[in-house]
Amino acid sequence: MALIKSVRGFTPVYGRDCYFADNATIIGDVIMGNECSIWFNTVLRGDVNSIRIGNKVNIQDGSVLHTLYRKSIVEIGNQVSIGHNVVIHGAKICDHSLIGMGAVILDHAVIGENSIIAAGAVVLTGTIVEPGSLYAGTPAKKVKDVSPEQTRDMIERIADNYLMYASWYKD
Repeated sequence: MALIKSVRGFTPVYGRDCYFADNATIIGDVIMGNECSIWFNTVLRGDVNSIRIGNKVNIQDGSVLHTLYRKSIVEIGNQVSIGHNVVIHGAKICDHSLIGMGAVILDHAVIGENSIIAAGAVVLTGTIVEPGSLYAGTPAKKVKDVSPEQTRDMIERIADNYLMYASWYKD
């Protein structure tokens, strides 16, 4: 069973039909919506500030979400896919976005809706990613525009797949 732990008077809150892998860790001031999945070895550390997650979000294996004390929060919109081993530290990820495997998103960065952050990219503190963009590299830079239809189709497919995968683990 996932470790769901209260700290500083905050207890994680989550919606219906969520799946938490056995060794996922969800701590403190975390609020998430419906149909979310938090996968193996993922850590949501809402101990020093808040983490807010929308509906139908999947946070894949080994990812870590954290914040700066009194200085940053994590906000994740609806239908967002966060790949394996991603670090999100005090950033905002808008609706229908994909964060590729191994990416790092630093404090006060904003990932616009319908955007893709490539695998291994490093989005520096305060970077504003334009909606409908693909960013890649270290530091991450805009590579090209992507249409809302491209990202929505891809994100919806990934989100639906992760709902299916989660169903395999339900008793």
